[in-house]
Amino acid sequence: MSDNVGLSTPRGSGTSGYVQRNLAHARPRDMAAPYPRDLDSLRHRQRQPDQGLLEHDRKREVEVKVFELRDKLEDEGIDEEVIDTRCDELRKKLLAEMEKNHRRGGAGGTSKNLKMHQVHELADAKIKESERLRQALKISRDYEEGSHWRKQEERVKKASERDAAPAAAPVPALESRDRERERDRDRDRERERERDRDDRA
Repeated sequence: MSDNVGLSTPRGSGTSGYVQRNLAHARPRDMAAPYPRDLDSLRHRQRQPDQGLLEHDRKREVEVKVFELRDKLEDEGIDEEVIDTRCDELRKKLLAEMEKNHRRGGAGGTSKNLKMHQVHELADAKIKESERLRQALKISRDYEEGSHWRKQEERVKKASERDAAPAAAPVPALESRDRERERDRDRDRERERERDRDDRA
């Protein structure tokens, strides 16, 4: 018996205990739409890097260099206190350089020397590259994809409304002329009726 299907033991049942799949069973189909209904989910979203991980990697690089210096100084047989002071000096110097580079945006700016497993660094480099490209092409920060086409459609729509507006303006004038003619005809008919009444009387 597996997964609570079938006999607990085939003994005494006169069968081998083999359980077949029910081929007549029709599985219900998924009722979900095969595509998303909202357009916001289709828009491209830039992967945001985890700043905590990026900071951790930068500090780790500093500590690796400090450890290499410590290892080298220990091999030379220098006193432990001197090693600690030199390591602290190097650490402070490297952390200051790291902060300066990070503020300028220099570290992680290119993706050429990054590996595929450095996902957050690649995402950070891509964001910086996109920002440089946006500034070079003078694209505004609030630009949305496809907004150019919407603006163009609005311009065409306004132009067609302007073209249609002068053509639509004479229509009320024509309607008012038709109404005046109807009134004149009604007056003429009334006058004729009055004349007929006067003639009969």
